[in-house]
Amino acid sequence: MPTVAKLVPEETVFFLCDVQTRFKNAIFGFDELVLTINKMLKIAKVLEIPVVVTEQNPKGLGNTIPDIDLPALGPLLLATIEKGLFSMVTPEVKALLHERPQIKSVVLFGIESHVCVLQSALDFIEGGYNVHVIADGVSSCNKEEIPFALARIRQSGGYITTSESVAFQLQRDAGVPGFKSFSNIIKEEKDNTVRTLQKLLQYRAVL
Repeated sequence: MPTVAKLVPEETVFFLCDVQTRFKNAIFGFDELVLTINKMLKIAKVLEIPVVVTEQNPKGLGNTIPDIDLPALGPLLLATIEKGLFSMVTPEVKALLHERPQIKSVVLFGIESHVCVLQSALDFIEGGYNVHVIADGVSSCNKEEIPFALARIRQSGGYITTSESVAFQLQRDAGVPGFKSFSNIIKEEKDNTVRTLQKLLQYRAVL
């Protein structure tokens, strides 16, 4: 029987990969990508999902763009980690996860799909984590690279999903306290969700 990797809030961390200022004019669908990221950070806040952010060579590529509302996360922002590795699985990230043995699932979004996101996904899978990559939350300079990167991740045992699917998996139950706040986010983000899906998934076959 195939493995079923369900998302559970207490066992999940969001990883935001390298959405930095120097990439703004280079990445396909960058504005739509940021919309998805901010939606996921709102979901993280409501469902109390911790978030780890990485920045690739920030001295040369800048910091995470200010359009992404990291301060709103408060203590849920576990770390912003500078890296030279393309993979997010740096010694600092390994140490952070080692301190949290309850974590089983990683939700990945950011850039670039075929470089840092791909290498991060493979390393997390190799480390024994269930890896969920948000298809409407990743992009690259060349859009043609993206479906091949997602296919490679899936071939290696990762899960390709969407932002709204992840959100509802983590929410799980409409009858629990806090659902109204969750539902309000989904409603507020409806137009942005449609916009991002149409922009970032228009050219991708179902993998």
